[in-house]
Amino acid sequence: MVIHNFNNDNFQLLCDKLGKKDKHLRSIIKTHGYPPLWSRAPSFTTLINIILEQQVSLASARAAFLKLQEKIGHITPEKILLLSDWELKTCYFSRQKIIYARHLATAIVNKELVFDELNILPDEAIKTQLKKIKGIGDWTVDVYLMMSLNRCNCFPTGDIALIKSIKEVKDLPAETTKEEILQIAEAWKPYRTVAAFLLWHAYIIKRNIKF
Repeated sequence: MVIHNFNNDNFQLLCDKLGKKDKHLRSIIKTHGYPPLWSRAPSFTTLINIILEQQVSLASARAAFLKLQEKIGHITPEKILLLSDWELKTCYFSRQKIIYARHLATAIVNKELVFDELNILPDEAIKTQLKKIKGIGDWTVDVYLMMSLNRCNCFPTGDIALIKSIKEVKDLPAETTKEEILQIAEAWKPYRTVAAFLLWHAYIIKRNIKF
């Protein structure tokens, strides 16, 4: 039976299932233990946080998110739309991310995007809906699917840390392409998200990253 969503009850079992198929993933578990089940609420606030994480360090994104929370408290579309460009810049938003946050907030206020309806759709339908919004691409949607909806079969090749980790763990040449990596990840279907969590876990521990 294929599991489509992971949770606290089955996550480690799925890690073990992958470990039996792939010696490199098994080695991560043996060396570092199981990864955390990283989880976020399936909400507007989470999508703003993921937008802030685009192409910057987790520490930088966290600083911007906390600054925004400090300024407006609970983050809502309505509050975002009331902020000026200058106010968002003081929360460390770049010019592009100001545009993206406003587009997302407007879509929700106008009911073009309704989370209760969105979150029950299949993966591809969620991707289609979210990618209509300026600034939301494959990486942002994949992270949302993986960490907010616990969907099992996502693999964001646009994630630099993930790509570095798979090259390190499998001792791949630096010039290995994303297409070749996706081919490797085929063997992890339908649990590529769980494989990604294991690879992120190895990357974070190796670098002693705190967040």
